[in-house]
Amino acid sequence: MFKYLKQLTSLVAMVAVLFTFTTETMAAKKSKTLKNTKKVGFVKCGVSQGLAGFSNVDAAGNWEGVDVDVCRAVAAAVLGDMNKVKFTPLSAKERFTALNAGQIDVLARNTTWTLTRDADLNLTFVGVNFYDGQGFMVRKDSGMKSTNDFKAGMSVCTNIGTTTELNLADFMAAKGLEYKLVGFEKADEARDTYGAGRCDAYTTDKSGLAAQRTVLANPDDHIILPETISKEPLGPVVRQGDAVWEDIVRWSLNVMIEAEEYGVTSANADMMKSSENPSIRKITGAEPGMGEKLGLDNDWSLRIIKQVGNYGESYKRNIQDTGILPGTRGPNALWTQGGILYVPPLR
Repeated sequence: MFKYLKQLTSLVAMVAVLFTFTTETMAAKKSKTLKNTKKVGFVKCGVSQGLAGFSNVDAAGNWEGVDVDVCRAVAAAVLGDMNKVKFTPLSAKERFTALNAGQIDVLARNTTWTLTRDADLNLTFVGVNFYDGQGFMVRKDSGMKSTNDFKAGMSVCTNIGTTTELNLADFMAAKGLEYKLVGFEKADEARDTYGAGRCDAYTTDKSGLAAQRTVLANPDDHIILPETISKEPLGPVVRQGDAVWEDIVRWSLNVMIEAEEYGVTSANADMMKSSENPSIRKITGAEPGMGEKLGLDNDWSLRIIKQVGNYGESYKRNIQDTGILPGTRGPNALWTQGGILYVPPLR
């Protein structure tokens, strides 16, 4: 009796393994991008040409930032190693063309989610990794304390091919002010031109202003005005037409956010596998079944947390500790902590 029971148990275990392997294989076959990523051995990630806190090269030549961490999370999930990423710096004008052409497979480049981009450019936004809004930076000695002090004929530096450029036009038209647009393809060109005194103001997302301000020769000589003139939900983007890859990128980001909500960190992830909380067990892979739905193995989410960290760790490392936005996280705090960061449950 025990002999037959043992044989039956072994058979059930073999079937379960075979089913998991088959499910993973089927999902992988459905995704041309996943298959190609495994073949070349790295995730093709489009990033900015250098924006501190989001995607920037450190002194050692390594890419870092909250956008960079999204691509590292995908690499950890798919390839087992967060460092298996090829980063391609792109201007605002180049980014969507590069994604649609297959030069990159994930665009994580402080990009605003809009209807036009989501529906008309053959692209899909998979989530939001930073809630932002557009603002203005001016020199302290300009005398300007708010946008109410703007004058007709003022010059404004910004980047072309962005929602920033469109928002600026709408904002100034609503105020009835004519202005001179000084536009650039590269963010550092807009910043440096403003820093050289050739523009009265510099406008972009407020996080971008805070980051660029740290690079100016005398940061304390510049202030960011209090007004926020737009909503800028920034997030990673993929091409339409590959649902499995879309899900992988979406849930790689979601795992980071969900892990923070449940207190799972890079330091305690292994220990948290023994938790009795079903949600934590799913996040850490202690309860199997999540990975196979994406064509991945059971430890995909655990690797993300251990190698990259949860969202809070990424935010602190790249945004707060660098002095870009050292204070509270505002809307980028978890929904349980006064923010609006909220993702679907991992189940």
